Amino acid sequence: MQFERIPYQSDWYREACQLRNELLRKPLGLDLLQEGLSEESEYFHYGMIVDNKVIACALAIPVSENKAKVRQMTVASEYQKQGIGKLLLQKIELDLKEREIEMVELDARSSVVEFYKKLGYVAEGEEFLSVSIPHLHMVKSLVDNL
Repeated sequence: MQFERIPYQSDWYREACQLRNELLRKPLGLDLLQEGLSEESEYFHYGMIVDNKVIACALAIPVSENKAKVRQMTVASEYQKQGIGKLLLQKIELDLKEREIEMVELDARSSVVEFYKKLGYVAEGEEFLSVSIPHLHMVKSLVDNL
């Protein structure tokens, strides 16, 4: 298994979009592939690769000079509960730190808030609805945390 920066519009990018769509959007009656994805050319895309296939992915959006927002992190069903999500996020944080990002934020689905807390993320504010399900805004400083 290897961690990779995924180039926009590459075969891995298309696989990551399919994975995001199947696991995060379709269960909510949404279709990622019907959304305009052109703005994603400005995002950082990441994946865990096994046998040249994307089995986990996420993206990070530069929010400011030193802040990024992680979004749509997912792990293929058959690879869940094996520490791959944790490894992916740790590798993303290292990459963002190399890019001089000091703060990471994300909107965690309520069902995975504890996962992020274990990795050092802190909840901010009140629970809110996004794509019809409860979320919590979370942040983590990358300064002296890696």
